[in-house]
Amino acid sequence: MSELSVEHLLGIKYLNPNDIDVIFKTADHFKEVINRPIKKVPSLRDITIANLFFENSTRTKLSFELAEKRLSADVINFSAGQSSVKKGETLIDTVNNILAMKVDIIVMRHGNVGAGVFLSKHVDAKIINAGDGTHEHPTQALLDSYSIREKLGTVKGKKIVIIGDVLHSRVALSNIFALQLQGAQVKVCGPTTLIPKHIASLGVTVETNLKKALEWCDVANVLRVQHERMDIKYFPSTREYTQLYGINQEILDNLGKKIVIMHPGPINRGVEITSDVADSNDSIILNQVENGVAVRMAVIYLLAQQIKR
Repeated sequence: MSELSVEHLLGIKYLNPNDIDVIFKTADHFKEVINRPIKKVPSLRDITIANLFFENSTRTKLSFELAEKRLSADVINFSAGQSSVKKGETLIDTVNNILAMKVDIIVMRHGNVGAGVFLSKHVDAKIINAGDGTHEHPTQALLDSYSIREKLGTVKGKKIVIIGDVLHSRVALSNIFALQLQGAQVKVCGPTTLIPKHIASLGVTVETNLKKALEWCDVANVLRVQHERMDIKYFPSTREYTQLYGINQEILDNLGKKIVIMHPGPINRGVEITSDVADSNDSIILNQVENGVAVRMAVIYLLAQQIKR
């Protein structure tokens, strides 16, 4: 089957293994396209896409915009900071005004959990969730899995540890769902204050010792500490966090094996990861960025195929 079982991309938890396979096979094709001298295809010439970002974003927004343009779609960019949302306009009114301009697909990042699901029930357009609060970030998880598959040949049977601020991370939850769908084993590692209380119910094991977690894993996906989402102190100091959970080259050299290092960005260099690790041959951080465009092209293309003309 070469089509998606879902009408929107709201979260990984709504996908099945076949969906992930279809997205990756389509992304393989687009990865080849974006490495050609002419990087555009006319696939979505008659499609209009609106990027609605109610929260700040640099990498995700740029990646989506580039993906859309590579597919030859018409693109509208909307930033809540300069909009009527500041004047009290509701989400539905904002979106309906944009849809009146005949928009087919909406890519939305919003601070509220479930904003994409809410929107999908009220508007007649395809919705792609580009991050909802601390809940899900499905395209990031897809590009992470795609990058592991590219590096190691498969995700099935691999041991992946997600290290850092799991509590405030939408990347972590989407990654857990995506990796388990593909048959990987998942651990999380960090201070107990930054690990969600009920995470074991997702079939994930918790390891508070960084060295043990790294000795166990094939891949370490390192998350930054999201200070902007914290209203209380979750650990004594950044320095202490770095001493206990920061990854440096010395730690990796002492493992006696090679592991793959990933990071969804933005990186706080010298806090959760040192520059020599981030820029090393074991790191696939820049591959993740490149793969993000191909994976987002795939998701947009596959959803656009469902649009009735």
